[in-house]
Amino acid sequence: MTRHLPFNSPFFLGFDEIERVMDRVAKHGQDGYPPYNIEQLGDGSLRIIIAVAGFTRDDLSVTLEDNQLVVRGKQTDDTERTYLHRGIAARQFQRSFVLADGIEIAGAGLENGLLSIELKRPRPTVAVKTIEISAKGGKGGDKKAAPEIELSAEDAAE
Repeated sequence: MTRHLPFNSPFFLGFDEIERVMDRVAKHGQDGYPPYNIEQLGDGSLRIIIAVAGFTRDDLSVTLEDNQLVVRGKQTDDTERTYLHRGIAARQFQRSFVLADGIEIAGAGLENGLLSIELKRPRPTVAVKTIEISAKGGKGGDKKAAPEIELSAEDAAE
């Protein structure tokens, strides 16, 4: 069976990693627990806020696994208490976020039942490189390669 992808074009060379990322996102169909927000901050950074009421810092783990931010929560049952009604269950969860290349995790904090994860997106640098074209038969083949020039995103826009 042949799979047709939107990036299956001769103009998208080297984008086969996108297929793996799309498969990973599709496999992690999530049930909506716990709820979360994603905020875009003014400096290009991002913040993920996850509602984890009832979880302590020791009950939570935040890991980065192959460009995938994974947040896990596991509460232990309190066997010393006798409940007449139990509406707040000790529930475990796993929430995953696929991160783009270059996104860095700046830190995480827990306050008032909200887990906040700060993400940084570094400014991209645009590299312009001239490729020497050599002629067959030895003409022009002894020239040195042109130097690589790095430009900031602002310089490249001008």
